[in-house]
Amino acid sequence: MDALQWHVGIVGYGEVGRILAEDLRARGVAVSAFDLKLAGDGAQAMRAHAAQHGVALAGSHAEIARDADLVLSAVTASQAVAVAEAVAPAIRRGAFFLDFNSASPGAKIRAAGLVDASGGRYVEGAVMTSVPPYRIRVPLLLGGGHASELAPALQALGFAPKIASERLGIASATKMCRSVMIKGLEAMIIESFTAARHYGVEDQVLASLAETFPGIDWEKQGAYFFQRVIEHGRRRSEEVREVAVTVREAGLEPWSAAGTAERQAWIADLADAGLFGERGTPGFARSADWRTEADRILAQLKKD
Repeated sequence: MDALQWHVGIVGYGEVGRILAEDLRARGVAVSAFDLKLAGDGAQAMRAHAAQHGVALAGSHAEIARDADLVLSAVTASQAVAVAEAVAPAIRRGAFFLDFNSASPGAKIRAAGLVDASGGRYVEGAVMTSVPPYRIRVPLLLGGGHASELAPALQALGFAPKIASERLGIASATKMCRSVMIKGLEAMIIESFTAARHYGVEDQVLASLAETFPGIDWEKQGAYFFQRVIEHGRRRSEEVREVAVTVREAGLEPWSAAGTAERQAWIADLADAGLFGERGTPGFARSADWRTEADRILAQLKKD
């Protein structure tokens, strides 16, 4: 069957799930979606988005699996195996399961065992950069024994896949090891820039960074990293905990990854408490100057 005639079921209707749904629907692909939050907070926005783009909302994991030629799991890292476990009993024989989640190689291997044992075809996916700028064309590494079968269909659907290995875990290990650096840099910038702001030495620090790394606009990078962590620190902290698992599976103590997870989660707690504005409003985490957000953090620390 032509992949454009497939029914794609998306588990996880957050930022990534909605972007993928929009781009698939723009190609005329039938899409259904399920998210646990449809029963609670966030349901109204999800339902409005689904109605606008012609996405059918399902009532359970099983309902998604029953109709889908391709199940796409795009949830938080800690739920990757749980979704595979929930979908597997109802998955159609021969249907593909694309694990889009930022989970450790061990988690991907466990998820694959569940899906394949039920007759599905599990494919490991590793998203190699932030989704919003690229949307469905985000660089995507595939892994596992069914990756080469799924890759042409994903291309037809608009994805930009590249096969990393037929061996499970290789694509995720690539993603996880990269995240030690990328998510760690986010946490370090927030820590460094906020502390520099406290001491009144931010201009000197930025000038020194520009001299050492002249190819980076540190003002712009700082504003972007503050924004992304404020918006998505909870999801990032869960991902980096999976990164820490990956590092530990290699025999190393994940001191850097563990610290990054704590910093990301700490910012997420402040965001949930309303420090950076009301979540979901246009002005939330949209300051063009990282100093605004650093000052909010410093003011909260003085109160505490």
